[in-house]
Amino acid sequence: MTRIRPFGRLDDGTPVHAWRLGDAGGLSAEILDLGGILARLEFPDAQGRANNVVLGLDDAQAYQHDPAYLGILVGRFGNRIGGAAYTLDGRRYPLAANNGRNHLHGGITGFGRRAWTVEAHDADRFALRYRSPEGEEGYPGNLEVAATYRLHGARLRLDFEATCDAPTPFNPTHHPYFNLVGDPSVPASAQWLQVPAGGYLPVDEALIPLGNVADVAGSPFDFRIARTLDAAFDAADPQLRAGGGYDHCLVLDADAGHVAMLYSPHSGIAMRIDSDAPAVQLYGGQALERQHPGLGDGLCLEPQGFPDAPNRPQFPDAILRPGTVFRRRIEYRFALAGRDRGWDEVVAALDRA
Repeated sequence: MTRIRPFGRLDDGTPVHAWRLGDAGGLSAEILDLGGILARLEFPDAQGRANNVVLGLDDAQAYQHDPAYLGILVGRFGNRIGGAAYTLDGRRYPLAANNGRNHLHGGITGFGRRAWTVEAHDADRFALRYRSPEGEEGYPGNLEVAATYRLHGARLRLDFEATCDAPTPFNPTHHPYFNLVGDPSVPASAQWLQVPAGGYLPVDEALIPLGNVADVAGSPFDFRIARTLDAAFDAADPQLRAGGGYDHCLVLDADAGHVAMLYSPHSGIAMRIDSDAPAVQLYGGQALERQHPGLGDGLCLEPQGFPDAPNRPQFPDAILRPGTVFRRRIEYRFALAGRDRGWDEVVAALDRA
C-alpha cells in the first residue's frame, strides 16, 4: 500500500504530500505536511465500507486558501484574542487581525497554512515539527512545536509539545469537521452529542468571551445528557444568534472523564474525544455552505484552553514561558455501536474500543 502520495503544490511551488497511517479494514488516516492537516479519517461501517468521517478538500491549493480551517493544527493561539492584542508584563503586543478587529486561530497564515517538517513516518506514527519565528503574526519569541499523530487500533492520538525563548500566548488545538455518517450531505446536527460541561463562555457580537462562566442548565449549551444539536437548538437564544449557531467554548467539569462523545444513528459509528485540555469549542459549521458550497456538513469539537485568555486574568493562564515544556494530547476513539442504538449501548461500545 502506498503510504505517501503527491497532493499538489502551494502557490510558491512548494510540494505537499499526503502521508497515510493504518491499513484497510480498520481506522486509517491521511495527514498532510501542510499544516499537519487531517485530510481523511476512515472507519469501517457495519458493511465494512471505509467511511470518511471528516470533511476534506481535493488538493494543496484548496487548503492553502481555505477560510474554514479544515483539519488543521491550530496555533499559536486557537480561537480568538479580542482586539488582536494583549498586554503581558506591562507591554502591549499587537497581533495580526484576521477576524474583523480580532485575532483568530493564530492569524492570517497561522500554523495551518504553513509547510511543516516531517521527522518520522511509519504505519502508525507521523511526527512533524515547525519553528515559529519571533514576530510571526505579531507573537514574541521563537517557538518550537512538535506534533505527533499515533494510530493504535481504533484510536488516533495527537500530541503537541512546545518550547519558547520568550513568554508567548500558546493554545494549540485541532480543527477537523466531523460527520460520522460518512455522507456529508446528511446534516451533522443530526448526530448525538454528549459533553461533560456544566459551564460555557457567553460571548459578545464578535464572539469574544464576556469574561464569565455561565451555567448550561436550561440552555441550548447543556449536552451533559446526550442529544442532537437539532434538538438542543433554540433560534431565539441571543447567544446562538450572536454566532449564527453554535460557536462557543464549553468548560469541562473538573471530574470529566472525557471531552465529548459523538454518535451517528445513520451509520452506527461513534467517537469519543479525550484530552487534558480544560475546555472544548463547539462549532456547528454554519459558515461552510458559504465558504465551500456543496462540500457538505460537519461540526467541530476543539479541545483547548479558554479563548481570549491573555486578556482575561480570571481565565486559566495561557502564557508559555521559557524553561517550560508545553504538552497537550487529543485522542479520538472510534467504535461501531450499530444503527439506532440507545445511548447506553453507544457508551458501552466506546468503552470497549
